[in-house]
Amino acid sequence: MALMDFIKKQFIDIIEWTEQRDGVLAWRFPMADREIQNGASLTVRESQLAMFVDQGQVADVFGPGMHRLTTQTLPVLTYLKNWDKLFQSPFKSDVYFFATRQQLDRRWGTSQPVTIRDKDFGAVRLRAFGNYAFHIADSKLFHTQVSGTRDTYTVDDLDGQLRGLMLQHISDAVAGSGIPFLDLAANQVEFATQLREATGPAFAALGLALDSVTVQNVSLPEELQKILDQKIGMGMVGNDMGKFMQYQTAQSLPKFAEGAAAGGGVVGDAMGLGAGVALGQVMAQQLQQGLQPQAPAGAAAVAPAPAAAAGVSPDEVVALLEKLGDLKAKGVLTDEEFSAKKAELLKKLV
Repeated sequence: MALMDFIKKQFIDIIEWTEQRDGVLAWRFPMADREIQNGASLTVRESQLAMFVDQGQVADVFGPGMHRLTTQTLPVLTYLKNWDKLFQSPFKSDVYFFATRQQLDRRWGTSQPVTIRDKDFGAVRLRAFGNYAFHIADSKLFHTQVSGTRDTYTVDDLDGQLRGLMLQHISDAVAGSGIPFLDLAANQVEFATQLREATGPAFAALGLALDSVTVQNVSLPEELQKILDQKIGMGMVGNDMGKFMQYQTAQSLPKFAEGAAAGGGVVGDAMGLGAGVALGQVMAQQLQQGLQPQAPAGAAAVAPAPAAAAGVSPDEVVALLEKLGDLKAKGVLTDEEFSAKKAELLKKLV
């Protein structure tokens, strides 16, 4: 038994990595004082690479499969060790395994607002977060630039560096996308694509490939969020300023009602008065526009013929007078405004 333990300790005939846990990018096969014997078996599983390193120099790299270690399968190592024929005695060499599968759901985000420059608003502050995925694309470069001679190198060891690279290129992504700052939140896919293209070369310099980037949220500064809300409101009414004024007036009425119910005092009364006057003006304008005939499309701006101007039926005049009377009764229109509109409507019947 002692002799068998001695042999097992001194010589290695099977080299493999079973990946006992997730998140390991590079792992060094434990050699201790053992040596690799001629004809030893190297097993490389799918989504793995194996690399031999001799005295700090990268030698042979093996992809997935089962490999028999001979001078034919180790040409670079044979050259480094000056083997002029089949090696008969065991040899020592560091063997590193690399996980080449995608490392998914890696998070990035701005812990503090990032200042970027926008063509419309100048310098603005942005918050954003999302996730990304990457994999080892060049094991030699990753070994020499990142993992080195460590026994184990994990995604957590690299997380801070990669997250910093993502944040560093946010400004480049915004500039490259050509998307106005106010539209970023509605174009997250394009923003993510530009962020991936801007950050990809920095990942490649470490031997990594940036496979995908997602943007889950873009937070605008409060003052720009208010502008965006107004822009959305304009879009809801077809960018018609008159309708937008009606929309704004309607939005203020609930606040007036809340102030009146709570006894809002002078400020509440003033706000309510302003809302009422604005609403009265808007409705009066709309009534006036409804009474005016519409010119045909493409027609020249000429004075309307007297006969064509009076195209309002008596029933319509009566209905409009009833609406005006309701507005007067509710206090929206003053007596003078009601009398003026009433006289204008009665002229339509002449």
